[in-house]
Amino acid sequence: MPLKAVIFDLDGTLIDSAPDLRTACNKVLAQYGYRPITIEETMTFVGNGAAKLMERAFRASGKAVDVDHGEIDRLTTAFLEFYEGHEADETRIYEGVVPTLHQLQKKNLRLALCTNKPSRPTLNLLKDLGLQDFFDVVVGGDELEHKKPHPQMIFHVLERMQLSACEAVMVGDSPNDIEAAKQASMLNVAVSYGYRKVSVEELGADIVIDRFCDLPDALATL
Repeated sequence: MPLKAVIFDLDGTLIDSAPDLRTACNKVLAQYGYRPITIEETMTFVGNGAAKLMERAFRASGKAVDVDHGEIDRLTTAFLEFYEGHEADETRIYEGVVPTLHQLQKKNLRLALCTNKPSRPTLNLLKDLGLQDFFDVVVGGDELEHKKPHPQMIFHVLERMQLSACEAVMVGDSPNDIEAAKQASMLNVAVSYGYRKVSVEELGADIVIDRFCDLPDALATL
């Protein structure tokens, strides 16, 4: 079947959001008397949603977080209170993203967003950065039971777009994105920049691109 849609990850793929995530994390850490995390640490903690980000930040600062007693929920709530409304203070769109998204739309490809970031800050970011009109479907990490790398979010996007997995491609920067695509039997593209702990070669993506503007040519080869 011909390609009809492209599904994107957000953080580390379309936008560099680490500075604002770090700021919000450090505000919570400071309340508890723990050291701040660095931008480099933040970039390796992103990818599994707000709760995992907070858990990793506190563990890195020396605190053993008691997941069983709801501490993560309290920390995540505090994080979101700092983060919401400040999602785009220092966050920037990666070079080439906007013109490339325009190019894909001109090719009559439908675009969707599938992110483990909670829905409300995701929508705030898209609005503040002027990206909201690009996407037919936006699914956040708090909308379904499972986050990426589980394929549930991708299947949900496909259902809303009334497409099959063979009619879409997943584009992301992390193991979560590529593994979710593989579990959904979907072709995938990895960007070599972004946030992850492993090398891009270890992701096993169908294609790797170094610049976002290389995406149309990569899609053509798929």
